Amino acid sequence: MASDSILLDKSLKFAARIVKLHKYLIKEKKETIISKQIIRSGTSIGANANEAVYGVSKADFIAKLQISLKETAETEYWLRLLVLSEYITEQEGSSLLDDCLEIKRILVSTLNTAKENNK
Repeated sequence: MASDSILLDKSLKFAARIVKLHKYLIKEKKETIISKQIIRSGTSIGANANEAVYGVSKADFIAKLQISLKETAETEYWLRLLVLSEYITEQEGSSLLDDCLEIKRILVSTLNTAKENNK
């Protein structure tokens, strides 16, 4: 699927931004709790999407993408919390959130197509 490569590329770049955010939160803000949560969920998005590509069946592909979608929702939550708790600025949060929501839209579209083709 063409959207797979877009998804994998965007989720990898997003994960790299999340790693940088994690480093910033630890080093500059001395924040360890939320940073551990967001690095886990934010990097899991792409890891599960990548794993989906190598799924053993269409059902496996769909299941991995659904996990990726759940991780996207969790990452969205942590980003919003970081802004509300003033660990990152509105502008920083907005940029990351935009990327997160774009990945979420791609995942939803890909899942809908996969489910439709699986009928």
